Amino acid sequence: MVLETLAECYPQLYLKPGEGMEDAYKDAALRGNRPENHSLELFLGSDRDSLTEEQTPAGPVNVLYLYRREDFENALRLLVYRCRPEEIPPTVGAMTVNGLANWKKINDHRTAYFAAGHTDWAEEWKRFTADKRNYRDILILLSDGPYSGVSAERAGVPQEGWLEISRKIRLYHECTHVICRRLFPQQKEAVWDEVVADAIGIRKALGRYDAKLAGLFLGVSEDGYMGGRLENYIPEKRMGSLPDIAAKVYDLTKWIEQESLEKQGIDSWDFLMYLQERQDDIFRTK
Repeated sequence: MVLETLAECYPQLYLKPGEGMEDAYKDAALRGNRPENHSLELFLGSDRDSLTEEQTPAGPVNVLYLYRREDFENALRLLVYRCRPEEIPPTVGAMTVNGLANWKKINDHRTAYFAAGHTDWAEEWKRFTADKRNYRDILILLSDGPYSGVSAERAGVPQEGWLEISRKIRLYHECTHVICRRLFPQQKEAVWDEVVADAIGIRKALGRYDAKLAGLFLGVSEDGYMGGRLENYIPEKRMGSLPDIAAKVYDLTKWIEQESLEKQGIDSWDFLMYLQERQDDIFRTK
């Protein structure tokens, strides 16, 4: 079971989401302690689950795919929402968790430290944790299901291949976010980030960019805003600008489509670098 391996790293997976779990969460996630009667009975598991490593321009990223929707939602509650019984919207099909303390890395280092004859663990702990890369992880969680809730029929894709395409779009969408935050930390524009992440996801999954498909995901077309994910990335105080932003997003998808065609010979990660370099010139919503 994939989650058995993962729980060695993140013991909060042994918990059950619920009210009043703050202390139990802190004991597991922040101190690395397993619950006394620990088990993973919360999770159904599937032989389709997987834990893999994806190589990106910003370094390797761990990817957890959970086939069963209830397992995906419970993993989010335990790893993202600190054991709170949050409702997970059906439109959420993937999420990146930053800064997870990996207690297997910590415990393995501690064991090796003492095995080497050293004794001052308190001092070594300070040194080891000074570099967060030693023990904190970035984990992408993926679920199954059609991307953005768009059916195969609406996407214009054969039914039997759509779920696999959706999974690839989710994977590379989230990898794009990781790359942008690591390599372009000052460039934070939520709408741009989503359009570009979808663009790279689509391009990696299909081998080409499709502006019409991107519009379906976000809910934009030449006729205006149709309702979709776009509104999730606009602050409440700016919702009055939604029609104007939707028009900008539609124009942006068409521009990306043309640029992608002209640069179809370059790798999608190189195309991402090109888009990021053009952000300030091409798109602003503020």
